[in-house]
Amino acid sequence: MPGPCTVFLSQNWKFTAPVFIDDTITAEVEVISKHETKPVTQLKIKVVRQDGETVLEGEAWCYTFTADH
Repeated sequence: MPGPCTVFLSQNWKFTAPVFIDDTITAEVEVISKHETKPVTQLKIKVVRQDGETVLEGEAWCYTFTADH
């Protein structure tokens, strides 16, 4: 997640540093909350460059479709 059957409802991202051609970036995503009755989650997102510098941080809300929705 995100992935197949997942839709971004909203996102609030801050780009904190540039990424250049040939950089390697790693995304870290943590589920920080889940709606009790709907397949909706709040995600904390952080993207880090190979030198350890954070290049993006923020949050997103996602809806994940399931067989019964």
